[in-house]
Order: sequence, then C-alpha cells, then structure tokens
Amino acid sequence: MNLFRVPALVVPLVLVLSLPAFAQGRNQVAPCVDAAPQCTGWVLLRGGPARGLAYSTYSLTVPNPAIHRALIMIHGALRNPDHYFRTATAAAFMAGALNDTIVVAPGFYSNDKDCKDKLEKNQVNWSCHGDSWRSGGTSLNDSDLTSFDFVDQILRLLADRKNFPNLNAIVIAGHSAGGQFVSRYEMANRVAETLGVPVSYVVANPSSYAWPDASRPLPQGDAAPENAVLAWAQETPHINFSYGPFDPAKDPKYDDWPYGLEHRNSGYTVGISDDQLRKQLASRPTSYLLSQVDTLPLGGFDGSPSGMAQGPTRRARGEAFVHYIDTHLGAQARVLIVPECGHNDRCVFTTDAVLPVIFPSP
Repeated sequence: MNLFRVPALVVPLVLVLSLPAFAQGRNQVAPCVDAAPQCTGWVLLRGGPARGLAYSTYSLTVPNPAIHRALIMIHGALRNPDHYFRTATAAAFMAGALNDTIVVAPGFYSNDKDCKDKLEKNQVNWSCHGDSWRSGGTSLNDSDLTSFDFVDQILRLLADRKNFPNLNAIVIAGHSAGGQFVSRYEMANRVAETLGVPVSYVVANPSSYAWPDASRPLPQGDAAPENAVLAWAQETPHINFSYGPFDPAKDPKYDDWPYGLEHRNSGYTVGISDDQLRKQLASRPTSYLLSQVDTLPLGGFDGSPSGMAQGPTRRARGEAFVHYIDTHLGAQARVLIVPECGHNDRCVFTTDAVLPVIFPSP
C-alpha cells in the first residue's frame, strides 16, 4: 500500500517518502479517479501518529479554489472503500461534477481475529464487527479514538478555507453498513455546525437505525411482514405505520446502542444526552434513499431480534423510521424510493434522481 498520493512515475521515490500526508500534485488539475494507491493518502488523527487511509479525487491539504462541493462516501461491511470510490466517481462523472467536487472515501480497515486487512505503521485498526466502526466505536489500538473522529477530521480538512476557499456544500453518504454509519453519525457528530460549510447526510438502505425512544413499529399495516415483502410494487414511500412498545422479553437489549439510545457506555456518543441526539437527528438535513425492491433478507441483512424489532425488511424499516421521526420529532427528512434498485450501492448512487441529492447545486 502506497503511503502517499503522487502522480505515477513523476516524483522520485526518495521524494515520495519525504512528503507529508496528501502532499501530492500541487498543480493537479484533473481529478484522480483510479481506485489505486496513487489516489490515496493519509489523514492524521488528533495530530498523529494515528492515521487513517482515504481515497480522494483531489488532495485534502493542497489549495484548490476550483472545488465547490465535497462528497464523503462511506463503504459497507466489506471494508471496501476502493469499490465505493469507484461508485462515487462514476456518479460524479454522470453528474458532470468531477472537476468541481472532491470525492473522499475513507477506509475503516480491520486486522483482528475475524478480519485480516494489511495495516501500515500507525494505521488505525477498527474492530471487524458492525457494532463498532459503523456506530462510533473505539479503535482496537487507541481506546480514545473513534470511527466518528475519522470523519470529523476529514470535515475539518474540507472546511479549511486556506485550501478550499469556495467550498459551499459537504455531503456525507453511505449505503448498507455505510448507511448505518451515516445515520448514526448524523445524529451524533459534534462538529457540523462549527465548520462554516453546510453539511447534509444521505442514508441509503441500512439494516438498522438508532431509534430515538423505546417504541417500535407494530407488525401491522405496511409493517406487516406480508405487506412489507410486497412493497416493491409501489414507488412512493409507505406511511401506514403504527407504533407502540416492544416486548423486551423477546430481546432485552433491543433498545441498546446502536439500535437505540440505551447503554452508550463507550465510544463517541458517551456524554451526549439523549435529548441532544434527538435534536440533532430531527434538525440536520438528511435524505433517506430506499431501494424499491430491497425487500428480501439479502446482502448482510440484519435478522437479529434487535433488527427485526425495527421491521421485516430494509425498506419497511427505513419508511417506518423516517415516518416516526417526522411525525414525533418534527423532522423534515426527505425519502426517495430509488426505482428498480435492490440492495446495490452502484444502482442507487448512479440513478438520475439521486445525482442532485449527492451533488447539490454549488
């Protein structure tokens, strides 16, 4: 894995090894769109030496007045930022946004008993398990560093007016496990309102959400299993949901973080009140992308009791969650049913109707 992003075969190796993170191509004009080492760089976390790797179309630390918007794309459970970087750059090309958008795809790599990613010196090691990196959990080699801190730092770099004086929109998007990350980061992060640049969030097809209270969708109406499975026949969001208490005898931990707000004993959200999480969940601009035919338990579907308490399918869970926060918390979330897509990030993010959501007008 290359440590620094430099134009291939242009800079001598000795110079490459002396460059700081992301110090590539000060005269870069064309975006770097290869899912390869030359399009990666290190993000120093809390001043270093801890660092995380990210793909990006332009340097995060070199002045670039041509950039008007940024898209941070969060990968899924396979820890494959290269794939999501390809998806995001393909979408940027289709939107005609490659030249004035910086696309960033951070990697939450893991080398533990279950996952064996190769890590470089001082690279942060995240737990392979979903309840960690995708919900603001701590790293394995630094108990004071969380996965949400990684994106916090990317946001700070993007908001630096010395490098991006004309940046006026940042979008954070993710699909599946990445959608879980974005959903929880949206309600939890502490930096969005301090940046001086508007931040919006795009949550696509997660298997679960952090519910703002102990209620859950009742298995009736559009949340009845037989109705939810057949929901693919309709391209508009379903709203026939009822809510009530969930029987904890079926799963005593159904409302624990990251499925709910209880027992947040470690990680980024420690010290943030439930009321603050609810306030941020309701007030921050968020779009929810739900695939029309994502109604089957495929692609890493969360079939745990805590997941099933939120609804029988990903689409039903998303529709029920958004309807609840809109009607009970006063949120004004946007829901888009992505036509003819299943649980597939490339289909979702390259659909014509989605392009203006992830690449808003500068």
